[in-house]
Amino acid sequence: MSNRIIPSAENCYRQDQAIILCDSFYRLTGRKLLDCDEASLGESLYFAPFVVVSHDTAVEPIFNYANKMALDLFEMSWEQFTSLPSRQSAEQPQREERERLLSEVAARGYIDNYTGVRISRTGKRFFIRNATVWNLQQLGEFVGQAAMFRAWSPVQ
Repeated sequence: MSNRIIPSAENCYRQDQAIILCDSFYRLTGRKLLDCDEASLGESLYFAPFVVVSHDTAVEPIFNYANKMALDLFEMSWEQFTSLPSRQSAEQPQREERERLLSEVAARGYIDNYTGVRISRTGKRFFIRNATVWNLQQLGEFVGQAAMFRAWSPVQ
């Protein structure tokens, strides 16, 4: 399924990507991302009370998923977010630290407790705390990376 397909009831809120996100998270951390039945996984993740985003494996990775909380926080539509190179979610000074983080995740599988500054489409800066970042796998193949966080605050 293309990342251009907007999550909706008709496609079970991108159930395909929700399964990859949740299965990979559980396999690497031993924890459930959500506690729900598989039939409602797509909808539950899309409307979850925390941020979840993922990107693909391109040389310059592009976001391919964002739940509603992420779209609201980054002040973007689905089309805008899934056209964005993931490095552009961080300001220029933060990008080197972001690259170091992603390399560590690639090597270890996941990390907990990531902290950093991100920026919305309109230029609002926010500080994320205690993010989990993990590798995504589908049928044993590396298909991207994802991040989840529950805590953020505006940067003045």
